[in-house]
Amino acid sequence: MDTTHAVIEAAVDIVPAAPEEQSVLANLLELYSHDFSELYDIDLGADDRYGYTPLPLYWTEPGRHPFLVRLDGTLAGFVLVKRGSEVSRDPDVWDLAEFFIVRRHRRRRLGLHVAHHVWRRFPGRWEVRVMPANRAAQAFWARAIREWTSDVVSSVPVERDGKSWQLFAFDSRAHPAP
Repeated sequence: MDTTHAVIEAAVDIVPAAPEEQSVLANLLELYSHDFSELYDIDLGADDRYGYTPLPLYWTEPGRHPFLVRLDGTLAGFVLVKRGSEVSRDPDVWDLAEFFIVRRHRRRRLGLHVAHHVWRRFPGRWEVRVMPANRAAQAFWARAIREWTSDVVSSVPVERDGKSWQLFAFDSRAHPAP
């Protein structure tokens, strides 16, 4: 057994973000956006922040779920899940809107653990969108889904509202019995 994986699983907390933690999530979104700035044309706003306009909706609209990820009590990332596809417009699909693990904690299976936790919590059909330029994320999601379903799920190129994506679609209920 991979002992690093066992240690991470024992020390990880993936908890719904409370409304009073919105500023914490907003700060993490700044780091997330900064990471994307090398792959995607994104500029700082007039307030010197990238911003994330839909963030307040995660506490006011049903079907939206914000999570903070902590490792040994230290903030390590976030996940934003919402009901309804951004690509197919299917209202019953779970959409992994945003997913972020801070650089220090990457490549330690933490992201896999977090993704699997979310898929377990929200069983059903999922869509995961990845920018075509983000090859590392494409490889990560292909691996995470393969480890979850025990099947290879290939991404397909899609375009919606002038944006291009690589789209992974799968059913989280396809997880094999332990």
